[in-house]
Amino acid sequence: MSNGQPVSFLDATYRRIYPQDFDFRRQAEERLNQLTMPHWALGDLMDLAIDLAGMTRSMHPPVARKCVVVMAGDHGVTAEGVSRYPAEVTTQMVHNIVRGGAGINALALQAGAEVRVVDMGAVDDFVDLVRAGQVIAKKIGRGTANMVYGPAMTRTHAVMAVEAGIEVANLLAPEVDVFGTGEMGIGNTTPSTAIAAVLTGRPVAEVTGRGTGIDDDQLRHKIKVVERAIARNRPDPKDGLDVLAKVGGFEIGGIAGLILGAAAHRKPVLVDGFISTAGAMIACVLEPFVRDYIICAHRSVEPGHGALIDKLGRRPLLDLNLRLGEGTGAALAMNVVEAAVHVLTEVATFAEAGVSGAD
Repeated sequence: MSNGQPVSFLDATYRRIYPQDFDFRRQAEERLNQLTMPHWALGDLMDLAIDLAGMTRSMHPPVARKCVVVMAGDHGVTAEGVSRYPAEVTTQMVHNIVRGGAGINALALQAGAEVRVVDMGAVDDFVDLVRAGQVIAKKIGRGTANMVYGPAMTRTHAVMAVEAGIEVANLLAPEVDVFGTGEMGIGNTTPSTAIAAVLTGRPVAEVTGRGTGIDDDQLRHKIKVVERAIARNRPDPKDGLDVLAKVGGFEIGGIAGLILGAAAHRKPVLVDGFISTAGAMIACVLEPFVRDYIICAHRSVEPGHGALIDKLGRRPLLDLNLRLGEGTGAALAMNVVEAAVHVLTEVATFAEAGVSGAD
């Protein structure tokens, strides 16, 4: 209760999110400063080790149990011809992921990570997959509305999407040390572009990319579609739920919630590419402290992704010209997270090794 009023599920989650622990950050930095190597010779890897210690409140950050959560959703704006692929590909790719045949399956297998698929708002209900426990059912609706003509969803549905993502984090947290975000939804670079333009203040043309590989004419059309959607809906950049409702997607809301839930459990969360970072930006508008648990996995070739990363103030771990999504960059970066922990815990200090330090 707060002032005699019940506390909402979202507010209760926000209240569990605290900044990284300064004392563990200090202990980690002190140890790293004494390792048997020139000062800070492993650069960003050592910075990441400090972050992991601060996030997990541990000098031995647990990172062995890894999970990439793939949020699925469809988008009404695909009717505007913003993607090279038809909307039914969302359903087909969810089945492919469940069968283990997608890019995320290959990279998660290499990283030793589990892949969990969540239906946040696909047109298909995946009845058999849900019954078999292969898809987590959190459906808010069968695809968003076409944001060119009005809000993509109601504000209530936006709240429900974020809450569903938090519920997934709560469900998985007891068995997961490190979360990765992923998504599957044809057309979802278009709402992500709108979110990027609204929350960074940059012109639409500057943050619009080719998504699934559209040509120049399609790119110009996509820019106009995003501009029309923003002009029609006028989302408030100070209100994350308003932005999500008006120009977002159910899976983007789910990603925002997953990140909030991970932070509430003090779990690091590797944020994948453009769509995932749009979700992360929504999460940060809702609760700024969540930023302390975000690790930007990579910088994709989508221009809007770079704009969002700059706004978050986070340096990506990798820059490999990726643009697949699905959580593939997050899975790759899980190897880097494990490496950072090994540096913190396995490399001897000068005193432990009996090596003379620098003057």
